Amino acid sequence: MNLVDSCGWLEYFADGPNADFYAAALEDTESLIVPTICLLEVFKRVFQQRGEDAALQAAAAMHQGLIVPLDASLALRAARISSDLKLPLADSVILATARTYLGVIWTQDAHFKGLEGVRYTEKI
Repeated sequence: MNLVDSCGWLEYFADGPNADFYAAALEDTESLIVPTICLLEVFKRVFQQRGEDAALQAAAAMHQGLIVPLDASLALRAARISSDLKLPLADSVILATARTYLGVIWTQDAHFKGLEGVRYTEKI
């Protein structure tokens, strides 16, 4: 399973310099998991920058993967991860989701650099 961090979705939608890094993971929708926290972050940013129609289109694209809601079990796992690794809330939810679904995180967020199960690239 693949989990693309919010920054990866935004990079891909904007056709940024690292868009190709994320393309294979995002286009393999059968193996794609999408935490609801990523849906929130991406919708919010696209809505702020490009308006509601573009944000709804982004959300529709994200729904091609398996949307993973933040339930009580996942929240508790994320809290433990956040405490152990000193990660921010959203990052701990993303990591907990990936670990629960045995997924690989694709990101350019330095918080994830060096963690097991992460494919990291430097932000250009």
